[in-house]
Amino acid sequence: MNKKILTLATLLAIAPGISMSASVYKWTDENGVTHFGDRQPTGKSAERLNVRAGVPASAASKKASPQERLTEMEKEKEKESLTARERAEMEAREKQRVANCETARTNLKVIDSNARVHVEEDGERRYLSPEEIAEQRQKFQQVANENCGPAQATAAN
Repeated sequence: MNKKILTLATLLAIAPGISMSASVYKWTDENGVTHFGDRQPTGKSAERLNVRAGVPASAASKKASPQERLTEMEKEKEKESLTARERAEMEAREKQRVANCETARTNLKVIDSNARVHVEEDGERRYLSPEEIAEQRQKFQQVANENCGPAQATAAN
């Protein structure tokens, strides 16, 4: 009985080594097509290939634990979230810049049309003096210069 168990244990220990050392052959047929097989073809010369199975040593040493992979995934997700947030903020700034430009240009057209410009103060309408109009024109021109130019000018703000 012990002899049978010992023989069986020996066979089980040797079996993986035998199966891992299977031969692979490579040959080219008359049409120039390359073939691979586990048996050497009859009547043709074939090259025996050395095939290694398993994980390369470099990949085995770099295998991360599930906790490390989870931490890495969370960091990636946070980075993507920040990027999306930054993109949304940049788009909002660009929309605001375009709106500021349009408003400033519209106000400049009104001032340049020599119309009487009025403002509401304390619920009452008051017309601006020529000096106040010139001051307002200067302010609107500055807003237009800041917002109507290339987008790089506002990237620093």
